[in-house]
Amino acid sequence: MRGRRLWLAVAVGALVVLFDQLTKHLVADTIKSGERIRLTPFLSLVHTTNKGVAFGLDPGGSALPAVAIALALIAFTLFLLRTASRLIWLPAGLILGGAIGNIVDRLINGAVTDFIQLPLGWPPFNVADAAITVGVVVLLAISWRGGEQPRPLARRNTAPTDA
Repeated sequence: MRGRRLWLAVAVGALVVLFDQLTKHLVADTIKSGERIRLTPFLSLVHTTNKGVAFGLDPGGSALPAVAIALALIAFTLFLLRTASRLIWLPAGLILGGAIGNIVDRLINGAVTDFIQLPLGWPPFNVADAAITVGVVVLLAISWRGGEQPRPLARRNTAPTDA
């Protein structure tokens, strides 16, 4: 991922972080902790915090999630640097922006603010979580389309030899 694609990914990521943080602050300022506001039969707003990782795993809030997320971001970035897809900037920006948005919460508040509630016991989530999910779906779509061919790490000499 070079040049223009890198800047597009950074721009998408920055927009995700901005929108995520704005919505979390709006929820924290307007909805009491534990309060539920039903918008439609299929969508409610709630104000919850999550010290664990996705879907409330590791609810003790240990340092393990932050370390695991940092390692996953490093591995993901290294993978992206090797992809040839022209569209990789979109899922890269969504996933990295979502991860950074939740890391900001963990660093500032010690927990992630979740506020979007779907029916059937689905755990509450936030804009960062939604961006990560959409980014993974787009990344899978690009991959299934065949656009994720890793570039070789080093070029081999393909000239014929006179042996």
